[in-house]
Amino acid sequence: MKKLLGALFALASGVGVGGASAYGVGMMYPDGTQGMENITEFVPTGTMMAPLVFADGRLSGYVSFEVQLEVLKGEGENVKARLPLLLNAVNMRTYRTPLASGRDGLIPSLDAFRKLVVDAARETYGPDIVRGAAVTQASPV
Repeated sequence: MKKLLGALFALASGVGVGGASAYGVGMMYPDGTQGMENITEFVPTGTMMAPLVFADGRLSGYVSFEVQLEVLKGEGENVKARLPLLLNAVNMRTYRTPLASGRDGLIPSLDAFRKLVVDAARETYGPDIVRGAAVTQASPV
């Protein structure tokens, strides 16, 4: 009898703890965003060249970037087809955005470049297609 009551108590406790955990997760993600990683894909942009410019406008050098755009699943082909427009938008921003950091100015500011690419992508593709950008490689030229 004691074993049966113990097993029922353990079962009821498990159900209570599991239900409370599910409720807590539901409170943390009320809009259902916990599965967002399944509805995006990454699209490579290829190599991008950008000038490293100081805040005062002086040219420090050039840097080569490789970027992956995080886009809604199913939009990858549309994004690839319009990559030249994105590259143009990035080029039109890089010369006036200070990307050079460090004493000699040969270290690129990855956060500034990532923000620049995301802004250019949202202008090119619309505000809801591109969710983010990941800089996968940066090397001074």
